[in-house]
Amino acid sequence: LPLAHWLKTYRKQDLVSDFIAGLIATIIMVPQGMAYALLAGLPAEYGLYCAILPSFLYAILGSSRSLSVGPAALISIMVASSVGALAPANELEYLKYAVNISFLAGLFLLLMRLFRLGSMTNFISLPVISGFTSASAIIILTSQLKHILGLSIPTGLGFTETLAAIYQQMSTVNSITLLIGVFACIGLWYFKNIFPRHVKLCAFNPLIEQALSKAGPMFIVLVSAYVVYFMQLNEMKHVSVVGAIPEGFPSLQIWQLDVALWRELALPSLLIALMCFVTSISVGTKLASKRKERVNANQELLALGVANLVSGLSGTFALAASMSRSAVNHSAGAQTTIASIVCAFGVLLTLLFLTPFFYYLPLAVLGAIVVMSVVSMIEIEQVSRCWKVNRTDAYSLIATFLTVLIFGIEVGISVGIIGSVILVVYRASHPHIAIVGRVGNSQHFRNIKRHQVKTEQDILAIRVDESIYFSNVQCIEDFI
Repeated sequence: LPLAHWLKTYRKQDLVSDFIAGLIATIIMVPQGMAYALLAGLPAEYGLYCAILPSFLYAILGSSRSLSVGPAALISIMVASSVGALAPANELEYLKYAVNISFLAGLFLLLMRLFRLGSMTNFISLPVISGFTSASAIIILTSQLKHILGLSIPTGLGFTETLAAIYQQMSTVNSITLLIGVFACIGLWYFKNIFPRHVKLCAFNPLIEQALSKAGPMFIVLVSAYVVYFMQLNEMKHVSVVGAIPEGFPSLQIWQLDVALWRELALPSLLIALMCFVTSISVGTKLASKRKERVNANQELLALGVANLVSGLSGTFALAASMSRSAVNHSAGAQTTIASIVCAFGVLLTLLFLTPFFYYLPLAVLGAIVVMSVVSMIEIEQVSRCWKVNRTDAYSLIATFLTVLIFGIEVGISVGIIGSVILVVYRASHPHIAIVGRVGNSQHFRNIKRHQVKTEQDILAIRVDESIYFSNVQCIEDFI
C-alpha cells in the first residue's frame, strides 16, 4: 500500500495541501463527471457514481501522488462506441453492457498485474498514442455537437455517421440551445486563459487564487442552471436539461453482470483496459518526473484493475486517469492520494445534498465542458515533429489517426498497437550497420560517413549496432 508508506512521513501542512487540492478537484470533478457520463451515453449521475468508491479505492492502492482517477473523456467515448456497436434495445440493456465492460476491463487489468505486464507500454510508441488521442478528441468533440445544437442523435455513432446525422438535422437546430452552448464555450475559455490573470491582480491568498481560477466550470454550471430555471427555457424553448438526479450512494448491482455477454464484450473490454493503463501510466509518469519520483507500473495495474472492477459492481462505467484533472491536482499541491479521497467524499456530499441544483442544468453546457476539455488533446504539432525526427513514426501516427477517424476507435487502436509491434520487430531484424575505417594510425574505427578515416581496398570492416541473433542474421548477410 503506497499510501501507508507516504503516511510515515506525513506532516500537518501536507494534510492542508491535500485537503485544498481535493476541494479544487471536486469543483472540477462534479461538472466534468456528469459531462463524461453523457459522453459515455449514460445519465449524468453515473459520472458522479464513478468518482466515489472506485476513486477511493484507487487512492488506497495507487502509486501516483497526483493522478485523478475517475470518468475520463477517452474511456467514455470508447464505452459509447463499444456499446453502440452492439445495438442495445433500451437504456437498461445499454447500462448492462457498460457495467459488464467495466467489470471485464478490471479483470483484464488484474490479469496483466498477475503476469507483471506493466512494461508492455514500452511496445506502444508515442506517435501511435498521439495519433489515437488526437483522432479520439475529434470524435469526442463531434459527438458533443448534438448537445450544443439541440439535436436528437443516437449515442455511439462513428465520426462520419455523426457528421451525416448533424447535416441531415441542421434545419432543426435549437437556436437558444446553440446560444447557451456558445456562451458556455466562451466562458470556459475565459476562465481557463484570462480569468487567472485577473484574479492575480486582486492579490488574494495563492490558495484562494487557485480555487477561484479552477471554479469556472462549476460557476458556469450553476449560472446556466439558474438562467434556465428563471426563464423556464426547458419548457418555453425546449432546451434539454439534466433533469432529476437520484440522491444518495449507488447500490451494488451484481445482478447486472452477465457471463453470457462476456465473449462479445471481451475485445472492446481488453482495448479499454489497455487504453486505461496506457493513458494513466503516461500521465502519472509525466507528473511523477516533476517530483523526481517514479510510478510503479504493476502497482498501477492493480489499482486501476480494482477501481474498474468495483466500478462495474457499483453499476457504472469504466474509468481511468484524467489528463486535465490530474494536472490540476498536481498544480493545486496534492502531496498524496489523500487529495483523491477528499475529492471522493466531496462528490459523495454533492450526491447527498446538492443534486437538486443540477435539475435545470442544460445539456449544452455539459457538451461545452467536454469540448473545451478535449481540444488540448489534438496534437497537430506532433506530425511535423515526427516528420523531422523519424518519418516511420510520422507514418504510424498518420495511419493510426486516419484509421480511428474512418473505421472507429477499436479498429484504430488495434491497428496502432499491431503497427507498433511490427515496427519493433522490423527494427530488431534490420539493425543499423556502419562501414568503418581507421582513424589515423590509432586503434579506433569510426563510420566512414561521419569521420575522416582510412580504409583498405580489399578489406570491408563493418559495425553492427545490435546484438546478432537469428532474426537479423539474414539482413547482415545481405548487407555484406
